[in-house]
Amino acid sequence: MFITLEGPDGSGKTSQINPLAEFLRQQGYAVFTTREPGGTPIGDQIRTVLMNLENTAMHPRTETLLFCASRAQLVEEVIRPHLAKGEIVICDRYADSTLAYQGYGHGKDLAQLRLLLDYATGGLTPDLTLLLDIETEQGLRRRQTAGSEWNRLDAYEIELHRRVRNGYLELARQEPQRWCVLDASQPTEAVQAALRELVMRRMPPAHTLNVR
Repeated sequence: MFITLEGPDGSGKTSQINPLAEFLRQQGYAVFTTREPGGTPIGDQIRTVLMNLENTAMHPRTETLLFCASRAQLVEEVIRPHLAKGEIVICDRYADSTLAYQGYGHGKDLAQLRLLLDYATGGLTPDLTLLLDIETEQGLRRRQTAGSEWNRLDAYEIELHRRVRNGYLELARQEPQRWCVLDASQPTEAVQAALRELVMRRMPPAHTLNVR
């Protein structure tokens, strides 16, 4: 099973993945976690370029292609092999991030982006996507006060971040069978409990998969 966590900046995705994975392991599942951009040696090099605050001249098309290059490597080197072993793969961001940020955020053609994403991922679509939704201003305040590194994407103007959030909500409306939306403004423990409940509703019995 392939699960992705999505959300605007400051939604808390990254801090929720490891506790979720550990919970699933306790239920008997073999779980592998990864992230975008990055997750492979090649992808991590691309991530450095993408996040560098000095690269303010980067064009949105360049940004899109770099994200997709990192993603293509991650799918072939990491995600598909772990899925083939019967493991649960949980990824911090995936193709929907490109639709939200470069599509809705930057206003690039969604149909063209979908074709590019299909090529980059080889058609691999998540079984379940969990959207951690939070108001734009609250999310950015979290980012600024959490002590996390402030990167080039965080530094976009506020209106772009608002378009990204609205884009995520629109994607969820378009595919309700795949997406589940959570209120990420809740305390961390409440968000984690909601994630666990939603995932377990969709999870096949552990004995039907490889287990630790």
